Amino acid sequence: MEIEGKKAIVVGGASGFGKATAEALAKRGAAVAVLDRPQSKGKEVADQIGGSFFEVDVTDFAGTEEALERAVAGLGGLHITVTTAGGGIGERTISKNGPHSLESFRASVDLNLIGTFNVSRLAAWQMSKNEPVDAEAEERGVIINTASIAAFEGQIGQVAYTASKAAIAGMSLTMARDLGSMGIRVLAIAPSLFATGLTQGIPDEFATQLTKDAAFPKRLGRPEEYAKLAVAIIENPMLNGQCIRLDAGQRFAPK
Repeated sequence: MEIEGKKAIVVGGASGFGKATAEALAKRGAAVAVLDRPQSKGKEVADQIGGSFFEVDVTDFAGTEEALERAVAGLGGLHITVTTAGGGIGERTISKNGPHSLESFRASVDLNLIGTFNVSRLAAWQMSKNEPVDAEAEERGVIINTASIAAFEGQIGQVAYTASKAAIAGMSLTMARDLGSMGIRVLAIAPSLFATGLTQGIPDEFATQLTKDAAFPKRLGRPEEYAKLAVAIIENPMLNGQCIRLDAGQRFAPK
């Protein structure tokens, strides 16, 4: 799919992967709506790229549906959706204090998995109304979700995060099969450690320690490298139904 002239929504677009992706899409001529929390810098990012901003908490599922509908109405359609909102907790299955909190496990699943699926299902419905962007390809839309290499090598204390991210990776093919007849592609990106959130701005010696198991390059990833992969996915119609690792050959150790 050619990006120029398309309508895009980036969930979590105020920072990190989302911000870099929103900037990359706008630079290539897409109209971009940034969706993020009210206290985020989403409006600032949207203003910088000539886009629009909509406040959303992805764990407010009904509110997310309303925000997405308003964003699509403002854009005049939807061809591209990238979801990057999420987070993790550190808690073992059991500890000396007892079993893992069921509440915190459910909260992680709500944020990372249910929030992602909610956006995906709503975006797919909007995309299904499109005329094909290319009569020959019959493509109507692209959905890119964000997993993690923790989906495959979850570390000690990451059981909730791993479960939610593994589900995002796992549903890519099934969702792609569900939507294939409508010309909608679905993929996930599984990053390793990137300079976003808590890891942004950490001292070099800590970053080196965290990435010592990578093959090359042995450094934290950069948000713009995630954005480059998102752009490549959108532009290549043969990419579909898979979770692509973006990890410099890194495999997480147990801890």
